[in-house]
Amino acid sequence: MNLDKYTLKAEEESTVFWFESIGPKGTISKIVQFELIEENGYYNLALGDFDPLTGGVNDLSVSNNRDTDKVLATVAAALFRFLDQYPDAVVYAEGSTDTRTRLYQMGITRFYEEARSQLYLFGKLDGRFVPFVPNERYSAFLVKRK
Repeated sequence: MNLDKYTLKAEEESTVFWFESIGPKGTISKIVQFELIEENGYYNLALGDFDPLTGGVNDLSVSNNRDTDKVLATVAAALFRFLDQYPDAVVYAEGSTDTRTRLYQMGITRFYEEARSQLYLFGKLDGRFVPFVPNERYSAFLVKRK
């Protein structure tokens, strides 16, 4: 996917990525983190503002920096870099709010045709994961590299 995105910085294991969101609210440090949640290779994807007090992700902050597409494209770039390092990983993503989950779904839907050639995409519907279909309403997502 050839999209406008921010420059990513990564730690050595490629499980934590940082970038700077630039917009009308100024420069905001963002973090994308992949955290192992199950020993069988399932990772949680967390996205939010970098919290300098904890050194972690504040996934409840609302930046409104008017760069949503560029932020989502940057998260997608982090996802592909992570999957390059961990090709057997399964990535779980769910927004910290319903609004964020919907935002993630809109991003997946927007680039679905390009993504599905490289990824298996699933959405959580009625408590179980099913193959992702654009315009269906999901509560969470799973992604795995083909």
